Amino acid sequence: MTRTFFLLAAGAAIALTTGLALTAPARAQSGAVAGAIASGAVGEQSDGYLGIAGSVSADIRSEVDSINIKRRAAYTDLAGKRGVTVADVAAATGCQTLANRVKSGQAYRIGTGAWQTKGAGAIALPSYCATAG
Repeated sequence: MTRTFFLLAAGAAIALTTGLALTAPARAQSGAVAGAIASGAVGEQSDGYLGIAGSVSADIRSEVDSINIKRRAAYTDLAGKRGVTVADVAAATGCQTLANRVKSGQAYRIGTGAWQTKGAGAIALPSYCATAG
C-alpha cells in the first residue's frame, strides 16, 4: 500500500509519497548500526534524523552522524525540487519513518520528548503529520 504523508505547516501541505524521500545511501547502515537500532540504543526521531537513545561506541556515534549528513543532503535536494524548506522535508520524512519503518522494540522520539520504545501498536504521530490513502 502506498501512503502519502502531508506535513501541515504554515498553512501549506507538503506531500511526500512513502519511500521517495530517502535515497539508498541515506538509509544505508552497517550491521553495527542496525544492531544498535534493534537494541534500542539508536532510534528514529520525528525530525527525520537518527538519534542516540542509549550508550553507544564512538564508532556507532560517528556512523549515525554520517547517515544524518547523507539524510540532510537528500532532504536538501528534495526541498530544492519542491520549493520548501529542508526542515519541512525532514519532518515529513520523519512522519513516514515513524509510521512505516520503526519496528516493535525499536526506539523513537517525538520532538524533544523522552525516548520511547515502540510496542505492538502504531506510534502516535505528531499533530503536524497527516496521511491520505
